[in-house]
Amino acid sequence: MLDTYGWSDALQRLFHDHAARGLIPGRVTVQQRGHYGLAIETGDVVGELSGRFHFEAEATGYPVAGDWVAVTPPVDEGPVMIQALLPRSTSFIRREANGGRAQVVAANIDLALLVASLNADLNPRRIERYLATAWESGARPVVVLTKADTCQDAGPLIEEIRTVAHGVEVHVVSAVTGQGIAALAALLKPGETAVLLGSSGVGKSTLVNALAGRELMVTQEIREDDARGRHTTTHRELVLLPSGALVLDTPGMRELGLWNADAGLAATFGDLETEVEALAAHCKFRDCGHGAEPGCAVRAALESGELDAERWEAYGKLQRELAHLDRKENPAAASQARKVWIQREKSMRQRAKHRETDE
Repeated sequence: MLDTYGWSDALQRLFHDHAARGLIPGRVTVQQRGHYGLAIETGDVVGELSGRFHFEAEATGYPVAGDWVAVTPPVDEGPVMIQALLPRSTSFIRREANGGRAQVVAANIDLALLVASLNADLNPRRIERYLATAWESGARPVVVLTKADTCQDAGPLIEEIRTVAHGVEVHVVSAVTGQGIAALAALLKPGETAVLLGSSGVGKSTLVNALAGRELMVTQEIREDDARGRHTTTHRELVLLPSGALVLDTPGMRELGLWNADAGLAATFGDLETEVEALAAHCKFRDCGHGAEPGCAVRAALESGELDAERWEAYGKLQRELAHLDRKENPAAASQARKVWIQREKSMRQRAKHRETDE
């Protein structure tokens, strides 16, 4: 049973000490307030946090859908007690909208399916946020554009998203006509876990149903006035598809705040960084900040359209968001960020100097 949920020899080795205490492994399939749905070797059970784990989780975090946990063996019809959380191989983390704390959305995922619909609510800037967070998670991101049947001229929109995705696979699908569903399903491997992430109304639950070939998840129509959706999925649920692949459906996120996503941001905007670095070599001043300085090749490229001004502005905005978070979480981060910036500028000037010497 657990093999179908991704249990492996590596996990078995990690579980050694828990097994010695008489505990058994389980995977969180449903995450709701107060209790969890768990898959264990003998079937599905309900789990609750033990008192000790609940106390310790205040500092270390609670289990989420996709997590592997150590639980007490089931007795009669009662719930099993969750005693420990196994280390996560990957985790998709966002900053909570209100408290500003880190929130783990999904754990132990192999594939992050970033879902957006081809309607009036399609937003390349939002997809950049999802890409940065997905790269940071350790999972492989894939962009999925849904509701292709509702868009009269999808070509330009798809091309814009491909530019933003920068080498990440972009799949265009329609659950109504079946377009692209087979190609997307081919990405999902038995025993591997994919998570569906996106705003409300983009068709995540409908996509799960299409991949499963039957009605598993409840769905609703989007609002016609703003093309945005209502919250249909109210909890996170891990679904085992007939193919043996696992898909984790999540509630729509109204906003996605970045959390310690420096590496993910660099991966998302790597092409832009390369372009800027090449242009910076031609700036009049070697310490050019690409602002109002005369002879700035970067500013000139932005004004001429050679460099994508919207992506440049989006990159700067996300960098400032992370810098603000660093300063808030760690007062010493401001000083460290300044050192990193200085070192980066020195490296860029040094590379420019080498180019001049070579020429």
